[in-house]
Amino acid sequence: MASVTILFVCVHNAGRSQMAAGYARTLGGDRVTVLSGGSAPGESLNPTAVAAMAEEGIDISAEVPQLLLTDDVRASDAVITMGCGDACPIFPGKRYEDWELTDPAGRGLDEVRPIRDDIKARVQRLLDDLLA
Repeated sequence: MASVTILFVCVHNAGRSQMAAGYARTLGGDRVTVLSGGSAPGESLNPTAVAAMAEEGIDISAEVPQLLLTDDVRASDAVITMGCGDACPIFPGKRYEDWELTDPAGRGLDEVRPIRDDIKARVQRLLDDLLA
C-alpha cells in the first residue's frame, strides 16, 4: 500500500487544518503521515471544530496549533492550504492545492457542520487520488 505525507495549513491551525488532519488520520490510517501547521498559530483549537469532529467520532481535542515549518513542507508529498495566502514556502515537485473553505472561527455548530462535511469529502478525494 502506498504511503504519503500530507501537510494541512491554515492561518491559525485551529480549525480547518485540524479537521482535515483528523479526517486524513482516520480515513488514511497507516497509509498516511499527517502534518499540520499555521502561519500564525492560535493559542488553542476552535472548540466548535472540536465538537463538530466529535460528532463524527474523531477526537482532535488533544491537538495543539503548531507553527508551519519549512521542514514540514519539504517532507510532504502534498501541501493543502486553506486561506493562508502566500505564507507557505513552495518547493518544486510537491503537490499543492488551495482549498477555499469558510473559516469556522466564531461560528456555531450548525454553521460548522457543512464546513466539516466539505472538508471530509475533499480529504477523501485527496486520499483516493494520492493512494491510488
